[in-house]
Amino acid sequence: MFKKILIANRGEIALRIIWACKELGIRTVAVHSDVDKDSLHVKFADEDVCIGPARNADSYLNISRIISAAEITDADAIHPGYGFLAESAHFAEVCQDCRITFIGPTPEVIRLMGDKAMARKTMQRAGVPVLPGSEGVLSSSEEAVTLAAEVGYPVIAKAAAGGGGRGMRVARNEEELRRSFDTAHREAEAAFGNGDLYLEKYIENPRHIEFQILGDRHGNIIHLNERECSIQRRHQKLVEESPSVALTPAMRQEMAEAALAGARMVGYVNAGTVEFLLDEKRNFYFMEMNTRIQVEHPVTENITGIDLIKEQIRVAAGEPLPYRQEDIKILGHSIECRVNAEDPVTFAPSPGTIKAFNLPGGPGIRVDTAAHAECRISPHYDSLIAKVIARGRSRSETLSRIRRAMDSFIVEGIKTNIPLHQRILLDPDFERGEISTRFMDRFLPPAKVEPALAPPIALGAPEE
Repeated sequence: MFKKILIANRGEIALRIIWACKELGIRTVAVHSDVDKDSLHVKFADEDVCIGPARNADSYLNISRIISAAEITDADAIHPGYGFLAESAHFAEVCQDCRITFIGPTPEVIRLMGDKAMARKTMQRAGVPVLPGSEGVLSSSEEAVTLAAEVGYPVIAKAAAGGGGRGMRVARNEEELRRSFDTAHREAEAAFGNGDLYLEKYIENPRHIEFQILGDRHGNIIHLNERECSIQRRHQKLVEESPSVALTPAMRQEMAEAALAGARMVGYVNAGTVEFLLDEKRNFYFMEMNTRIQVEHPVTENITGIDLIKEQIRVAAGEPLPYRQEDIKILGHSIECRVNAEDPVTFAPSPGTIKAFNLPGGPGIRVDTAAHAECRISPHYDSLIAKVIARGRSRSETLSRIRRAMDSFIVEGIKTNIPLHQRILLDPDFERGEISTRFMDRFLPPAKVEPALAPPIALGAPEE
C-alpha cells in the first residue's frame, strides 16, 4: 500500500480523497494555488505545497510543478480527482516515467477513450450499441452533409477530443449543418486544441444513463449499477440518482453487460463510467466513457455501500477487487443535488464570500463540500460548492429527505442554485420520474432554450 498520496486537485473532491486516505492510514499532500492557501483541503492534508498563482495553467494544470511537489514530498502516488488533469494521458505518462503511481487507468486507455471518435469505433468492435453516424472524424462539412442525408436529420456534430458540451452542435437540416459544422470546429479547436468532429444521429428526448465500473490489474471487472443523470443544463449535470426508474431488471442487466464488454475490450483498470443515451423506445446507445471518478459517485456509494475512492487507491496499489459481481446489490435509493455558486434564474456565476453557511443533516443526508462560513468562492474555478446526497429505503423516502435537506441548506453572501433545486424536486414530472435531458428547458428563458448551444469554456475543474 502507498505511504503518501499527493492530491492533484482542490475543493470537495480533494477533501473526499483525504478522508479516504486517513481511513487507510495513508499520509496526504495537498497542492494549491496561492488563492487556495486557506482552503480546507490544505488544512486537513498532512503536507501542502503551493504550486503557483490562481490561473489554472500556472497551478492545477501545471504538470511539472505537480510532479516536483510529489518528488520533494516523497509521494509515491498521485490521485487526480475529476477535472483538471484527471483525463490527461500525458500527465499519466509523466507520472509513470517518474515512477509515481497514477491512480486511474493506463495512459493508453485514457487516450483511446478521450478520442470520442475512436471510443465509438472501439465500442462497436465490442458489440456495444452506438448511434448511427460517422465511422471516424469528418474531413469537411460536405462529408457531414452527405452522411447526414443517409443517417437522417436531426444530427449532432461532436468534438472528437472533447466533452461537456463544447464543440457540439445540433442540425435539423442541411443549411443548419453547414453553418453549425464550422462553428463546432472552431469551438473544438479553441477548447481542446483539436478541431476534429464526428457526426451522430441526434435523439430528441433521451435519458442519460451511466454505469459505474471498477476493474483491477488481475483481469477482474465489475459494474456497480447505474446512475440517472438526465437533469442537466447545457450538458452539465445538476441532479443524479440511482437506481433509474426507467430501467427494468432486464434492461439494467443488458446495459451493464454492454458496459462491461466495452471495459473488457480496452482492459480497463480502476474506476470509470460508461455513459449511454436511452431513447423513448428504450433503445440504448453508447455515448462516451469517462476514465476517472465522477462528481456523482456518492449516489453509487450510497446504494452499494462501497467506498469508490478507497477502491481506486487499493486497485492502483495492485490489490485485487474484494468483490464479485454477485456481491453487488442495490440497497435503497439515492439522489444527489449539485449546489453551485450561481444565480438560480440567469445562471450567472456568483463568486464572493460566504457570510453564513448551515449544512443540512438528519437521517440519510450526506454533504460533500469544502465550503464554510467566511470562505471565499473564487471566480477562477468551477462554481460547485457542495453536493447534497440523500439516501432512503425507497425513492419516495429519498425524495422527502432531499427536499428537507435543500430547504434547510442556508448559504448567505452569494447566490446559489438552491431555489432551482427546490423547484426541480417539487416538479410533478420529476416526482414521477418522467424526465429527459430536455427537462431543464422548462426552467430556462425562451431565448436560451437551444440544444445546439454549447456552454462557455469553464475556468475551473469541470466534470461533465
